[in-house]
Amino acid sequence: MARLVMKFGGTSVADIDRIRNVARHVKREVDAGFEVAVVVSAMSGKTNELVAWTRAAAPMHDAREYDTVVASGEQVTSGLLAICLQEIGVNARSWQGWQIPILTDGAHGAARIMEIDGSRLVERMAQGQVAVIAGFQGLAPDNRIATLGRGGSDTSAVAIAAAIGAVRCDIYTDVDGVYTTDPRIVPKARRLDRVSHEEMLEMASLGAKVLQVRSVELAMVHGVRTFVRSSFDDPADPRLADASNPPGTLICDEDEIVEKQVVTGIAYSKDEAQISLREVADKPGVAAAVFVPLAEANINVDMIVQNVSEDGTTTDMTFTVPTADFARAMKVLEAARESIGYVSIQGSGDLVKVSVIGIGMRSHAGVAASAFKALAGKGINIRAIPPSEIKISILIDSAYTELAVRTLHSLYGLDAA
Repeated sequence: MARLVMKFGGTSVADIDRIRNVARHVKREVDAGFEVAVVVSAMSGKTNELVAWTRAAAPMHDAREYDTVVASGEQVTSGLLAICLQEIGVNARSWQGWQIPILTDGAHGAARIMEIDGSRLVERMAQGQVAVIAGFQGLAPDNRIATLGRGGSDTSAVAIAAAIGAVRCDIYTDVDGVYTTDPRIVPKARRLDRVSHEEMLEMASLGAKVLQVRSVELAMVHGVRTFVRSSFDDPADPRLADASNPPGTLICDEDEIVEKQVVTGIAYSKDEAQISLREVADKPGVAAAVFVPLAEANINVDMIVQNVSEDGTTTDMTFTVPTADFARAMKVLEAARESIGYVSIQGSGDLVKVSVIGIGMRSHAGVAASAFKALAGKGINIRAIPPSEIKISILIDSAYTELAVRTLHSLYGLDAA
């Protein structure tokens, strides 16, 4: 029998009624003949509550004890779902990360999965038992619970799907799939039937909240077919029983997408700040002099554009950092002025990054040119344009976000009929 992993987020298990609804979704797949493993998050709001309690107990708390506290939210959900499944006649048992075991590194609070031995899960599933697994957690080398950081339940689900050879990992959330752009900005946005792992990785990294970046990376590396669907659909809806074409979006290898669109979607990321260093000496080591101090200050640098002068002696370096880190980044760079050797520094906050994404862009010329022309026609000034193989990202003033997204969405024929 084929194995299936189902993952349900916090809003899907927010209370007992919703957990019962999740149980009915699980029963539908069991009745369809799948061997099922379910990965659950904590009930909506519970992780924030547990984090707040930990901080209230001691602002500088032990990370290992922090993990002990915050991992309990998923433990509660896994037990409650197992009970609800048993109540409707489904053989189910809850599993914590250490019981499988899911082995992680020692970075408590932000651990990474190192190995999963899925043999015991596979054995129980073959006996007809649904495994209800607490997401977001594993076992560190010190033999203590380690949590995977925010969004870790998605990562848990994909990793387990890879470990047990599941045919698919279904991520149930409060939306019914991946859209061509944010439907709140563009009402004509369409739900996509299929998206490549690479495209989804770009969307997730640009702020799309449907999936966490780490889970998409893991799915791409291990070739895990991931399906985004809504937990708020009626579990008895006959459309959901059609395994060949259920409503949602399949995230898969590029080879599975027969008709590749030139542009798949438009994404945007708010709260970007731009920093420009003018007339930096163009010599070996200058990039390290700029970016190492920022990295040591835990400031993430994103878009980087470099323009070398005609005589090749100096360069202008422009890059972005999160708005929240803007003032701190400026201080770090001003302190390092002598070692970097720039003439002047300029900065600007309240910007937004808008991106055009599509694997079809690899083989189609003129995609960027048409975007620049369309935005110029709307009076939108582009501040930076870093290159990429399957996306075009542009940095603009945040006031033009909605206009830019709507303009590009229509330009590339993504509006629903």
